[in-house]
Amino acid sequence: MEQFISNTPVASIIFILTIITSLYAFSNPQVYGKFMLHPYSVSRGERVYSIFTSGLIHKDWGHLFFNMLSYYFFAFALETYLGSLQFAVLYIVSLALSDLSTILKHKDHFWYNSLGASGAVSAVVFSYILFNPDASFYLMFIPIPINAVVFGVLYLLYSAYASKQSSNINHDAHFYGAIAGVVITIIFYPGIINHFISQLSTVF
Repeated sequence: MEQFISNTPVASIIFILTIITSLYAFSNPQVYGKFMLHPYSVSRGERVYSIFTSGLIHKDWGHLFFNMLSYYFFAFALETYLGSLQFAVLYIVSLALSDLSTILKHKDHFWYNSLGASGAVSAVVFSYILFNPDASFYLMFIPIPINAVVFGVLYLLYSAYASKQSSNINHDAHFYGAIAGVVITIIFYPGIINHFISQLSTVF
């Protein structure tokens, strides 16, 4: 753990803080009321801070586990590629941007709340794909490797489709978080486009 904190301090702090805050919320329901994103309030200039605090809590153990497992596999490596400051900006800004469509979509729905780090985690995964388009991903319970780029395309298509269906999962945050991760990475490292294309030629 000391090596992780030393080499990737930002990714480590976010990882630890998210787990601790989520576990605390599990036994303190009032935390949800304070931390959850409430688009109705945010669109009216209230509880704007919840855009960020909503990423620190999760619905249940499964929600926390899958988000933090994905984060663990990609975030620490990504910080070594981007640098600590850039990684912090990517994560925090993507978390906010991934919620914008949710706020606009549900600004008149008083009953609607959203929580979880999925948008920011999607940004981390897609930023990682720009650096490693030749990587192979393994989905849970499916022992067949999927190329990172193929995974990314399927992920975006599914998120766009699922966002139009009735669901308790905020697929909009997944989609826009992924797009934010790609755009922010390109802003920081414009040369990543040429790198991505050159790596693609070895994959397809």
